[in-house]
Amino acid sequence: MENQYINEWIIYLTNTEIWNSQGRIEDYSSGIKALVDRFTACKKRGSQVFFMGNGGSSAIASHMTADFMKNGGMKTYSLYDNSVTTCMGNDYGYEYIFSKPMEFLVRPGDLVVAISSSGNSKNILYALEIARKKEAEIITFTGFRKDNQAKQMGDLNVYVPCEQYGKVESIHNLILQQIVDTIMERDGVTL
Repeated sequence: MENQYINEWIIYLTNTEIWNSQGRIEDYSSGIKALVDRFTACKKRGSQVFFMGNGGSSAIASHMTADFMKNGGMKTYSLYDNSVTTCMGNDYGYEYIFSKPMEFLVRPGDLVVAISSSGNSKNILYALEIARKKEAEIITFTGFRKDNQAKQMGDLNVYVPCEQYGKVESIHNLILQQIVDTIMERDGVTL
């Protein structure tokens, strides 16, 4: 049973797709390079990176907010302050907990990273609409259905062809960790 679980996980990772505006990037290494290049360009500009997700994906978003700041030397901003989140949810509705703060915070050239297993959460989609209006770059990490809405909205899109939350979230986390580790190994850690 243990080998079956790991083998399934490896199959889903091997079949993970990375897309840009021209279509699917043919191989994993080229896709990772495109992702690293996008984060690197943001770092060089001194732009901010915003990570967001719900449930387990929110834990990944918070973790990556810290790692890309500390290990990647990037300007990151957490959208998970309890007071702000509950204020936005109370005053505007849960579907606006990310988009309302982003209306104030996101600037042209910033990078918005949406992590959503289904790719169809309204609060993520509304935030991506704001990011596009604010001329931010967008990277999505999704799974489940290939035609999910978030995947259609990104400049770069990582898609895991699986409908199991645990596997999708684990692969999203692994790829984000690979990106920040690559940047850290290349640039070193600035404290």
